[in-house]
Amino acid sequence: MELKANQFLQSATIALQDIQLKTALDRGARSADAARIASMNETVDAEALRQQGRGAKLRALADLPDLLEQIEANITARGGQVLWAVDGDEVNHHVLDICRAHNLRFGVKSKSMVTEETDLVSFLRQHGVDMLETDLGEFVVQVDESRPSHIVAPIIHMTKEKVHDLFVEQLGMEPMGEPVDPTAMTQFARRLLREKYLQADVGITGGNFIIAETGTVVICTNEGNGRLCTSLPRVHIAIVGIEKVVPTWEDYTTLVQTLPRASTAQRLAVYTSMFNGPAAGEGDGPEHFYLILVDNGRSDIYASDYTEALACIRCGACLNTCPVYQNVGGHAYGSVYPGPIGSVITPLLKGKHNASPLPFASSLCGACKSACPVDINIPDMLLMLRRDLQDAQAPLWKLGFKAYAFGFSHPLLFEMGAKASGIAAEVYQAATGQETLNQLPPPLDGWTNYRDFPPFAEETFHDWWRKNRGG
Repeated sequence: MELKANQFLQSATIALQDIQLKTALDRGARSADAARIASMNETVDAEALRQQGRGAKLRALADLPDLLEQIEANITARGGQVLWAVDGDEVNHHVLDICRAHNLRFGVKSKSMVTEETDLVSFLRQHGVDMLETDLGEFVVQVDESRPSHIVAPIIHMTKEKVHDLFVEQLGMEPMGEPVDPTAMTQFARRLLREKYLQADVGITGGNFIIAETGTVVICTNEGNGRLCTSLPRVHIAIVGIEKVVPTWEDYTTLVQTLPRASTAQRLAVYTSMFNGPAAGEGDGPEHFYLILVDNGRSDIYASDYTEALACIRCGACLNTCPVYQNVGGHAYGSVYPGPIGSVITPLLKGKHNASPLPFASSLCGACKSACPVDINIPDMLLMLRRDLQDAQAPLWKLGFKAYAFGFSHPLLFEMGAKASGIAAEVYQAATGQETLNQLPPPLDGWTNYRDFPPFAEETFHDWWRKNRGG
């Protein structure tokens, strides 16, 4: 499935007509949002916890260059190797070089958003290295030859009935009766995956956090696949965005409470795996450990007015609570990162002109900010992106907005314009017999393409005031 971030309007229109998608989102996103609220309310002071987590991430961003060097020094001292990647292409070639150096042909992969950015699995397949996604949702997506639609729940767009049919058709699972049993399907997938862990010679993971003071990479999972990917293969490669740094273990202990509550409404993730180097003779773990620190546009965000976007801990809470996402799902965004945070990150990573509709794919209701476990001000950044896109518009548009501002700042011109518009509306209504204006001429049709223009009042406020209060 090709990602097309500039086709949100077309994709969203199609998604709104998809009954299967609506059913899946009603089951998934809305229930996940309600569960998150209940889980956060279990804490003594949810708002204090949010602000403490926010402080941890902002401190990390303030000292990011120094913390990254500290991580490299700590991991290198334990026998690991740290590689730096400026973009997705360099990430992919680093991994390919490692595979060739160790003669690696088959690997298992835990969930990782940054490798979705680089399309690593497809790249490796083209060069003779097969990678199997082991996160259950990502595994289903790989079997389906499609793409995830959510940061945390990759197949939130699919019903259990759809997954059942996919397993029967593609993997040979015995058909079930009604109702479909998700537990039985999970057990079927587990049996397939367990054999693959033993065959793999390389394991690839992302990282939820990197703790700078010890150089420890942390992944949080609920299925145990992350631990199997990192302990059984002889080579482990962790690929992590540079923004995942936290300064200290104390900061980590704050964030590891908010991440599971915000993402899956759990008090703690079922599995938390930590690593900062090869096994080094311990007998349990990889012989070789590589950490690839990924930029891929993050430095540009870091140097901009949107630095706060890098504080995101990829919990997906803003997606679940967003009324737009709840109705159109993730694929409509045409990006690895859907939803409100994706509407900020995607234009910044891909270039604003390559994802221009996304900052407008929001009602600016503020639900995303309220749900964010580190209190990122997503609505303000969406407004800033809209401003940036407006500044980049054609000179004719800029001239039009200046004329609009001039007219609305002068009372006489404003009143004359209101009267002229009212007369034009009356003529239109008399000619068409319609009370509302359902089709304005370009460029004003940007409004009436999606909503009717309300009729003008028969009497303006100024005229009413003169008649009843003036003199």
